[in-house]
Amino acid sequence: MSSHPSALAPLPLPTGESWRYAAQSFDVDQHAAAQPEWQLKYDQLSRGPFRGSIELVQLPGLRLVHEQANCGTRQRGQIGTGHYGFAMHTELNGATFFNGQALDLDSLMIGRSEDLDICSPARFGLVGMVVDAELLGELWLQMYQKPLTRWLELQVVVQARPAMADEVRDMHLKAMAAIAANPALLDDEAAMLQLRDEILITWIEAIPERVSVDYLGSVASRKKLVENACELVLSQQDGAMTMLELCRRVGASQRKLEYCFQGVLGMSPAKYLRAARLNGVRRELKRASTGGPGVQDIAARWGFWRQGEFAADYRRQFGELPSATLATRGLALA
Repeated sequence: MSSHPSALAPLPLPTGESWRYAAQSFDVDQHAAAQPEWQLKYDQLSRGPFRGSIELVQLPGLRLVHEQANCGTRQRGQIGTGHYGFAMHTELNGATFFNGQALDLDSLMIGRSEDLDICSPARFGLVGMVVDAELLGELWLQMYQKPLTRWLELQVVVQARPAMADEVRDMHLKAMAAIAANPALLDDEAAMLQLRDEILITWIEAIPERVSVDYLGSVASRKKLVENACELVLSQQDGAMTMLELCRRVGASQRKLEYCFQGVLGMSPAKYLRAARLNGVRRELKRASTGGPGVQDIAARWGFWRQGEFAADYRRQFGELPSATLATRGLALA
C-alpha cells in the first residue's frame, strides 16, 4: 500500500493581475507542477516520503514565492522569459548550491529567469521574487540613475548587505502572511502597487555595492563537466557505467570528477547519479500504462539489475516500494 496520501487534484490556474495561490505536495513532480506558468523539474536527492508546500502571490509585474520541503531537491528549469529572479533561503540545514555556486543562509541568488538550477538540502525553506525585466529596469534607473547592471544577466550568488538578509526575509514573509489573512487586499490596486514597490526596493537594497563575477568562468567549467557526466550516465539506461569508464568518456580523473560534483551539487558522482536514476525510475513507473512494462523491466532500463537491492534502495529514497508507485500510475502527475 502506498505510504503517501492520494495525489492532489489538478489545481485551477489563477487569473487576474493580482492573486494568491497555495498548494501542498507529496511528490517532487507534484511540487513542480504546483507552480503555474513555469517549466520546472525537481529530483528528490535525500531519502524519505516527500512533503512540500508552495505559496505564490502575484502582484503587477512581480511574483512572490515561499517554498518549503522536507527532502533535499535539485530544481531546474525556467520561471518565465523576460524576467529576473531573486531568492534567499529562510531555513538551511546543509550544503546548497545555485548554478554551481555554494551559498549560505544570507546569500542572495540573482539572475535571469530562463536557466534555474538550485540544489537544496533536506528541510529547507526559500523565499523569492520573479520580477518583470521592464519593471526592474525602470526602478533600477530611478534608484541608481543608470541602466540595469550587466551581471544581472548571469546567475550570481552575492552576500546580502549586513543585517539586510533578515530584513528581506521578514518583510517578504509578513507581506505574504498579510495577504493570506486578508485576500481582499488583492483587490486594492493602489495598495498592491505600493506593497510591490516596497518589497522590490528592499530586495534591491540588500545587494552589495560591489559584485564580482570573475569566478564564474571556473564555475561554468566545473558545471559543464558535471552536466556532461550526468548526460552520459542517464542516457545509457540499458546498464550502469563504471566510474572509470565515465572518467575516460568525460576526459577527467576520478579525483577531478569528484571535486566537480562536490563543488557543483554538494555530493559525490555515485550518490547523485544513483539518486537521479531512482527519480527516473519513479517517473517512468508513474507514467506506465496498464499492461505495459512492469517494475523489473523499468528498473533494468535505468541500470538496476538486482531487484531486491533496487527495491530496498527505492523504498529508502521515496518511502514506498516501487510496486506501490506503479499502483498509483498517472495520479501523481495529474
